[in-house]
Amino acid sequence: MNHNTPLSPRPLRHLSEVQRRVLTTAQLRAHGVTATEATEHARPGGPWQQFLPGVYLLHQGPPTSEERLHAVLLYATRSPLGAPAAGVPPQPDANGPHAPLRYPDAMLTGLAALTLYGFSCTPTLPSLEHIDVLVPRSRRLRSTGCARVIRTPLLPAPHVVTGVPVAPVPRALADAVDRLPDAGTVRRLLTEAVRGGHCEPAAVVRELNQARLLSRPHVVDAVDSLLAEGRAMAEDRLYRMVREHGLPDPVWNVELRLPGGPCLGGLDAYWPEQAVALELDTRAPRHGHRQEDVAVWSEYSRKREHLERLGITVVHITPRKLREAPEQQATVVRTALMASADREPAAYVMVLPR
Repeated sequence: MNHNTPLSPRPLRHLSEVQRRVLTTAQLRAHGVTATEATEHARPGGPWQQFLPGVYLLHQGPPTSEERLHAVLLYATRSPLGAPAAGVPPQPDANGPHAPLRYPDAMLTGLAALTLYGFSCTPTLPSLEHIDVLVPRSRRLRSTGCARVIRTPLLPAPHVVTGVPVAPVPRALADAVDRLPDAGTVRRLLTEAVRGGHCEPAAVVRELNQARLLSRPHVVDAVDSLLAEGRAMAEDRLYRMVREHGLPDPVWNVELRLPGGPCLGGLDAYWPEQAVALELDTRAPRHGHRQEDVAVWSEYSRKREHLERLGITVVHITPRKLREAPEQQATVVRTALMASADREPAAYVMVLPR
């Protein structure tokens, strides 16, 4: 008996090819194979092998990378939903007729997840000694074999990549960084996440903060580089948005000041004739100090309120919105510029280079 042999009482037509080669004890039992029979088939010289506790490969020889991923997920899943009850058809999703097994409460994370996302600086799947899998904290499950279990109080919504559930990039990064002592490797991972358009710096910093990794000096150094990289990319997108969507040229990177009075703060762009200011909102939790984070947010709010009392319209744009919807953000700016004709003239301010 192997993965090409029909199992009674139900065939395996609803499973993809790899899912027919990797099955749990419960799935085999649902197909008429007892635990004793499974153990017999997995004895030395038999046609199968037990790869992880309760998870069988229905062939001998080394597993493929795809088989390892599915085996780890099956091991970490409380009750895989890939074997529906008799008479209940499998539920395909957007991935086509061979939709991935639905693995409740389990998803890949760490370096394996980043490799699946297409990161170029991560190891190949065959070279990974361990495959990290994220499960709820309440699960009583131990790491074993190539399966390394990571617990979390709240599972994020997974993404389906190459047919398997994968943690979002910021969470996968945090789980990878947690086990990487090398500053250069951490910096390369974080930089590729931003340059590759996988996520914004603020999302990465939030996840690292929640994982309590911002107390490690080599991680803090990498985060500083990451935020500088993200800021530069956001500024470049802002220049491109103004140019490609036909907005009038502003004065760039300036500081406003009341004549003979205090500084009103720096801005990324300012249209003096319309009294419209634009600021890139690149705030991110830093170094785990909540009081510092609140102070930064309060300063943003104070500056905005002060400028608006002077009759200056302030437009805040986040790097994510600038990346995902530049046309929409250009419309927001254009609307603010056009509305200036209907407002009272703004107070006179000095515009100085920042």
